[in-house]
Amino acid sequence: MSRLRVVVLFGGKSVEREVSIISARTIAQSLDPEKYDVIPLAIGPDGRFLAATPSAKLLTDWKLPEKFLGGDETKLSHNRSIVPAEIGRGKADVVFPIIHGATGEDGSIQGLLEVMGVPYVGAGVTGSAVGMDKVIFKAIMRDGKIPIARAVALTARDREGKTGPSLKYKIGLPLPVFVKPANGGSSVGVTKVKEWKELSAAIDLALRYDERILVEEAIDARELECAVLGNDEPAASAVGEIVPGREFYDYDDKYRDDKAKLLIPAPVTKAISEEARRLAIEVFRLCGISGMARVDFFLKRGTDRLFVNELNTLPGFTAISMYPKLWEASGMPLPKLLDELIRLALERKAKRDQLSHEPPAKLG
Repeated sequence: MSRLRVVVLFGGKSVEREVSIISARTIAQSLDPEKYDVIPLAIGPDGRFLAATPSAKLLTDWKLPEKFLGGDETKLSHNRSIVPAEIGRGKADVVFPIIHGATGEDGSIQGLLEVMGVPYVGAGVTGSAVGMDKVIFKAIMRDGKIPIARAVALTARDREGKTGPSLKYKIGLPLPVFVKPANGGSSVGVTKVKEWKELSAAIDLALRYDERILVEEAIDARELECAVLGNDEPAASAVGEIVPGREFYDYDDKYRDDKAKLLIPAPVTKAISEEARRLAIEVFRLCGISGMARVDFFLKRGTDRLFVNELNTLPGFTAISMYPKLWEASGMPLPKLLDELIRLALERKAKRDQLSHEPPAKLG
């Protein structure tokens, strides 16, 4: 049998593009060369597709010269086509988008691939958007009676002319609180506010990354994670625990300091583990996710009550990323996990191709 052509799509405009490059490198190196012809394809910080040579070089050295990343010599590095040949119809058997954050995890790139009719790994447009937008995600959780932390959404207009006391009244939550961008990942732009005088600066920081932010109650809790895999019949992995090296699990703790501890399986009771796995699958289905997702939980200290924190539809594939580690601990090593993700992508595309796109017959 001929090898499947897998385009690994990475980079992008998001502040998480460095993580995306590391994830793409892991995926490209782990795909079985006897089964797959791997084609790296990068998007630069300016949002344009890069040509084949710099795309491949980014997988070995992401600190490339400025000309490869949107500088003065972009003509040398950018793909001149709006749609690059690598993902044109009939060119790619499947696309593995691993662009974390904005424009890659929010349904944007998924929409392009849908229009082109190209199979791709992971959630569709709606599921991706829901998982990315914390405000919408929490609304769906509330409607589904899923336990979540209390939170208030704000925009720049909401805080115009408001002093500390008036903002405190509008938020209506006790300290401490977390202030975070509504759309974003890897804890970028997130601040833990312990005194009300810190709130204004925290809001300013979050608004640098998104037009809408979330102010959320801080729960004194352990952090659990569960990986989900599948389409119509999703399965949940073993449950893991993150023990932050800092006060909370921020960007530096995740990718730079290497002080956080990953405990797999999480040292919790069987009942808590089973409940986390059940909730993870329920969240996956409520949000219409396909392929993969990681569901993050808070386990409140003192009560052992579980709260759903976030849904990540394009989890990392770095050496420290929990999604592949959880499946490895569940008996599915990375190459086999990638095989299954690609199979699920092709399965989803085949099912969607069966849907009718014809207008209804004329009545009467």
